[in-house]
Amino acid sequence: MSQKIREAEGLLRAVPKPGETIMPADGERNVLITSALPYCNNVPHLGNIIGSTLSADIFARYSRTRNLRTLYICGTDEYGTATETQALKESLTPRQLCDKYNATHVETYKWFELGFDYFGRTSTPYHTEIAQEIYLNLAKHGFLERLEKEQTFCEGCNKFLADRFVEGTCPHCGSDDARGDQCDVCGRTLDAVDLINPRCLVAKTHKVVTRTTAHMYLKLDSLQPRTEEWIKESWKEGKWSPNAVINADGELIDARLKAGLRPTPVTRDLSWGVPVPHVDGQEHEGMESKVLYVWFDACIGYPSITANYTSEWKKWWFDAKNVRLYQFMGKDNVYFHTIYFPSVQIGDGRPWTKLHHLSTTEYLNYEGGKFSKSHNRGVFGPAAKETGIPPSVWRYYLISTRPETADAMFSWADLIAANNNVLLNNFGNFVNRALKFVASQYDSTIPDGDDAPGPLSPNDEHDAEFVSDINNLLKDYMDAMDAVKLRLGLQIVMSISARGNLYLQSSGLNKALMAENPKRCAQVISRALNLIYVLTALIHPFMPATEAAMLEQLNAPPRAVPLVLANDLLAGHHVGTPEHLFKRIDEKMADVFREKFGGNKPKEDALEEAADATHVAPGMSKRKAAAAKKAADKAAAAAAAGGNAPKSAEVLAWEQKITEQGSVVRELKAKTPKTPEVEAEIAAAVEELKKLKGELAEFAKSA
Repeated sequence: MSQKIREAEGLLRAVPKPGETIMPADGERNVLITSALPYCNNVPHLGNIIGSTLSADIFARYSRTRNLRTLYICGTDEYGTATETQALKESLTPRQLCDKYNATHVETYKWFELGFDYFGRTSTPYHTEIAQEIYLNLAKHGFLERLEKEQTFCEGCNKFLADRFVEGTCPHCGSDDARGDQCDVCGRTLDAVDLINPRCLVAKTHKVVTRTTAHMYLKLDSLQPRTEEWIKESWKEGKWSPNAVINADGELIDARLKAGLRPTPVTRDLSWGVPVPHVDGQEHEGMESKVLYVWFDACIGYPSITANYTSEWKKWWFDAKNVRLYQFMGKDNVYFHTIYFPSVQIGDGRPWTKLHHLSTTEYLNYEGGKFSKSHNRGVFGPAAKETGIPPSVWRYYLISTRPETADAMFSWADLIAANNNVLLNNFGNFVNRALKFVASQYDSTIPDGDDAPGPLSPNDEHDAEFVSDINNLLKDYMDAMDAVKLRLGLQIVMSISARGNLYLQSSGLNKALMAENPKRCAQVISRALNLIYVLTALIHPFMPATEAAMLEQLNAPPRAVPLVLANDLLAGHHVGTPEHLFKRIDEKMADVFREKFGGNKPKEDALEEAADATHVAPGMSKRKAAAAKKAADKAAAAAAAGGNAPKSAEVLAWEQKITEQGSVVRELKAKTPKTPEVEAEIAAAVEELKKLKGELAEFAKSA
């Protein structure tokens, strides 16, 4: 198919060649992006993904659509107590555990179409080298000190216990399963020696006592004045998102800063980690068998993973003049990225590229509660693909509910509504309607609407309002995305596609317009297709597979985000075959997914809870509660009598498959001309439909 695309500098997207190493350039705006390194001791759930990796991926893709040199780095955080603890539970070595979960993370992120430039891990020689070098620099500059403190010691294991190898009763709230570093019930940070009735995680029968041991501490108190000065400067320049360290007025509100930072340990009694390097002098004695604390070396994973990507990693990490560092994380990681690690960088003494923009999220909860791996509640790891819902739809829904300023709630019903009402009826309808029209009425060739190549005039005789609206929305989109307001950016993309739908409707695009005013009809369809071409760049960060499908149907290469709407796909350009971008999801599937991912709670308990008049939803009146109980009683009675019993998950799933296969049959039957190949496809599709209906009948009998 022939292409006719306007030639202009910056119109097309600069796509790196396979294997090309991305490096910053002097005098240009270079973007370095990191997302919080996921622990390598478990599988990520949807909240983890939206909190860091997906959000960072979207901003990285946006930066590339602006033709900025962009490097997105991530990897698994593999050292520390959490890894040793999980390895102990699974009867694996820490290395075996990390290999297992690193592969799971890679598989999960690949399915969600996350486009890391490099996804690495912290258990590498480069990581050890860089972490030890920073430690030695801190020692050289006088920011480390040796302190002796009491620590839990297991007489059965004959060793000092790192915090997460100890559990016991919380001294603050009385919870009996507090860890040595934190109580998950009251949220208080703990010291393991303060636990009441401490127990060794290896064997609860072992006797745990306290003994004196030495560790090296980072003198955060000495670094605090310089750290506070840096925070205020970076917050102002980088326009950080709302967080718990500095408020919107530029006032430092972190409780640790206000109380005065204290020396914090940088070594641990573990075997799995970066060995503490040797430093001459009596004040560093006793560190030979210890490793660096995971919270000390975790953020060092960003430069060390970059070093595994390119030997010239320092061009990214020691160039504050030309490189802007954007970091994405959940709210629980803010302290380590805004206070702790910047203090380490300052104490190290070298000209580090430090945080420019901080992007944080609150928590994403699941269907009225929390994600729980132990109870199998929620969507974890690559399980999302088991739903049959495409990654693009997942990405759209997660960003549309991104918890930017408050906790958000995942809902199956909302996800399905987002697909059916927004993606299918708004975005997909606009794209498909315009492409089908040019395919059927113009033999898949863009007609000549008398528009010159280049920007369309906002004073156009017919479409001044349309052009001005799109140009204003484009500016709003770039402003939102530059400020890392991703949810707003996505909303604006949908507003642009809605404006496209309105344009087709108000212009009266149909066969009658083509017959009565062929020049105007050609102009409308040409401008609509050029707006769709713009939308490919706008939707790319959020739904890259959708963009790829649109580009294939447009027969066009990836483009950059334009400043204004222009005539870029010119008259005579041939488009591809129109296809629907999205498929309808049956609303009943929400019940199927709730059952599948609802956790291990017995079904009987769930039914009793639903029928219990005392189990009232928040904000539900007594009248509504009574009505809910009455309805539940009625449903239970019907089920017991064998009446209109609820359909099983299998029946609902097969009904959805039959609906989709019926659509396939109808689309094939509508094809013209009826060639032998098409007739064969129809016959095969009908047989598949009959097979599904037979299977459904069997499910119904056994239900």
